[in-house]
Amino acid sequence: MHLVRYQLPGQRPQPGVRIGDTVAPVQGLTSVAELLRLSTEELRSATGQLGDGVPVSEVKLLPPLDGRGEVWCAGVTYERSRGARMEESTEQSVYDRVYSAPRPELFPKSPAWRLVTDGEQIGIRDDSGHDVPEPELAIVANSRGEIVGFTVCNDVSSRSIEGENPLYIPQAKVFAGGCALATGIRPAWEIEDAKNLTIDLAIRRDGDDVFTGTTSTKQLIRELQDLIDVLFAPNEFPDGVILATGTGIVPELDFALRAGDEVAISISEVGTLTNTVAIGREPFAFLATQTLEENR
Repeated sequence: MHLVRYQLPGQRPQPGVRIGDTVAPVQGLTSVAELLRLSTEELRSATGQLGDGVPVSEVKLLPPLDGRGEVWCAGVTYERSRGARMEESTEQSVYDRVYSAPRPELFPKSPAWRLVTDGEQIGIRDDSGHDVPEPELAIVANSRGEIVGFTVCNDVSSRSIEGENPLYIPQAKVFAGGCALATGIRPAWEIEDAKNLTIDLAIRRDGDDVFTGTTSTKQLIRELQDLIDVLFAPNEFPDGVILATGTGIVPELDFALRAGDEVAISISEVGTLTNTVAIGREPFAFLATQTLEENR
């Protein structure tokens, strides 16, 4: 089962439950934001109260976040990420220290309206020159800071901009098409151990694999609830939040994404996310008006 946000032709987006090739609406609710205002037990109950299902082929699946929802990211949570950040950076020590520091690195990535999802394009900056995907397990937390689900995130990043100066991290991380989420949220109660999931990445260019990598959330140095607790300590998230937990797969320095590349991410028990790469802000201009059009 996956929690989804979807749209029938001529109708407004709505929250639903996808089982196999069928999507059914959650009765009495009109947004994912409303779902993420519920407690875990209330959410479990709500997802059992469904309307009539329709084939997935008849709907448009949207990013699984809306309203005032936000995506945040945790950084340098895998040993591979620490090594890659140190390799690329002019200020290596900051990454070495944060890896095991009591306080994790957390930063905002995207509001709900700027997200792209499975099958859409992801973006790289036209002033970077060295960009990579970052496949990550993403925690879905409700407004109370309870972990209610998981999804797949691609935290697309500019290695050249971050490497030049760590103070440029917002520019290296936040740009048009730079954050993609899978269409579905796998409920937390359906996953036995979120710290024992396999993450696979494949990048294809002109039909050939040009990079593949595998890791496991076993390698994640932080505890998932600890990350959420630190995020919620100074912040309110009235419509819930998604926190990507960092990457354990980083290509070598001689690899960079190109326009047209296909990036495929798979996380066992959670889902898949596949996107093609575009350059610059223009391919993502639709995001600025999409929310208004969806809710007319």
